[in-house]
Amino acid sequence: MFIVFAASFVRLRTTRDWRSLGAFSAFILALFTEMYGFPLTIYLLSGWLGRQFPGVDFWSHDAGHLLETMFGWRANPHFGLFHLVSNILIFGGFWLLAKSWHVLFKAQHDRRLATSGPYAHVRHPQYVAFVIIMTGFLFQWPTLVTLFMFPILVWFYIRLAKREEAAAQAQFGTAWESYARATPAFIPRSQGHARAANTHSGGPTP
Repeated sequence: MFIVFAASFVRLRTTRDWRSLGAFSAFILALFTEMYGFPLTIYLLSGWLGRQFPGVDFWSHDAGHLLETMFGWRANPHFGLFHLVSNILIFGGFWLLAKSWHVLFKAQHDRRLATSGPYAHVRHPQYVAFVIIMTGFLFQWPTLVTLFMFPILVWFYIRLAKREEAAAQAQFGTAWESYARATPAFIPRSQGHARAANTHSGGPTP
């Protein structure tokens, strides 16, 4: 469902679009295989978890919310702090993904550089959105496999972003260079720094 939800936003057109969604899909499949299938993380850590947290039934679904369990919050984990933070990050990430791809799709259609909306703050908001969503899921249901995959996927998205930048520079030349000087790649600047950078470069104004 989450994969289809993400695919409905991203308007897959290029090989890079398919790769970015494919990496996200691999993370989601690995996560939900353990959440509703075979709990590999619980199986591998069952001895240590049993010694550290006696009396907890780690084969129950609720105990799979490991952060809630390990902090000793024995209330319903679906209403716990980590689940709340997880929901905010997941919904926020999907919102950013939808806003970003709408701007990017229109810019691609008009054959111009995407510099408005989320692109006025960072050059790759769609990849930032994927990382935010994955971070949200890690707060909710951390597993050994997804914890291992997370830094690899972040590295993968950085590589995809660099390839996109090379293609954008070749297509838009000085316009891209001006935009890149004024707009950070992944982490937005504070408003004061953004105004100073835009004034210096003559780049876009949010």
